[in-house]
Amino acid sequence: MKTTDARRLTHTQLTELRTRGVTAVQNGESPEDVVRILGISRATIYGWLVRYRQGGWGRLDAKKRGGRPSKLDGRALAWIYKVVQKDPRQYKFKFALWTSVMVREIILRQFGVSLSRSSVCRLMGQMGLSAQRPLRRAYQQDPQKVEHWLKTEFPAIRRQALKKKADIWFADEAGVRSNAHAETTWAPRGQTPIVSTTGARFRVNLISAVSRRGDFRFMAVDERVTGKVFIEFLKRLLVHAPRVVFLIVDGHPTHKAVMVRKFVETVSDKLRLFFLPPYSPELNPDESVWNDLKNNGIGRMPIGTKDAMKRDILSHLRSLQKSPLRIQSFFLAPTTAYAA
Repeated sequence: MKTTDARRLTHTQLTELRTRGVTAVQNGESPEDVVRILGISRATIYGWLVRYRQGGWGRLDAKKRGGRPSKLDGRALAWIYKVVQKDPRQYKFKFALWTSVMVREIILRQFGVSLSRSSVCRLMGQMGLSAQRPLRRAYQQDPQKVEHWLKTEFPAIRRQALKKKADIWFADEAGVRSNAHAETTWAPRGQTPIVSTTGARFRVNLISAVSRRGDFRFMAVDERVTGKVFIEFLKRLLVHAPRVVFLIVDGHPTHKAVMVRKFVETVSDKLRLFFLPPYSPELNPDESVWNDLKNNGIGRMPIGTKDAMKRDILSHLRSLQKSPLRIQSFFLAPTTAYAA
């Protein structure tokens, strides 16, 4: 890697370089990546972040000297950046997710510097960090199996699909409950709004499948999804299928039932089943169907009767079926882009 010698740069060039580096971090680039791209040292990028924290963009001007010293230097910022990407329980906190109060405490504990909550939030933003809803991962998930799927198994499936002129589909099941909701609304502070809904509890079970072409098939049932129900879905999926179907599902016992295996053997010239790594739902683009349904569809509607809820579910899924670009977008998430 070529290293940039700041001593050979003019004031204007150095100011521009500082601005580029800090801007990249502000836009979410890792300081470590910025170090590699710009050919500077780790101490340099965190030093620039300290300057920015002291006085904004004006403090990055290479012509300016002095200024109020920061309570936290570049090494401190580098340490904080590294720590907040670890599990807080490693630092004797009770919770697994960092909060601004916890970051404030770890800074006080490590450096003896007391910051306000707003200063902590500003510091996080200046280092390119933001509060985000974390993705859940089952602790039983085997990272090696996931890596093998991404680098070996799925590429092999794709090669087979090309050879046999097959379409690759991903399928999944889900249940929608009458007491599930995802909506928010505005109301006076301290006065929680109330929306009338049913007190009865019921659910509708669903099966669907998506392809990267934007195709979408689904089926709603009242009973539990058993091997018999799954076979019925497979039969429907094969109706008018122009090509061989390579269907990828998770390892649920229903998908591996003896009756399912025997059925697949009878249609082996039209259908093949493949299985995702255990405990890896994030690898399945079809999971986004349920997220869309629950957060953008049924989760925003008042629930009355089971029949009404089922009509609303089917209406949302039919509209999704008419939006192939929306289905294709489910293959663009960081965890599903491998299948695009």
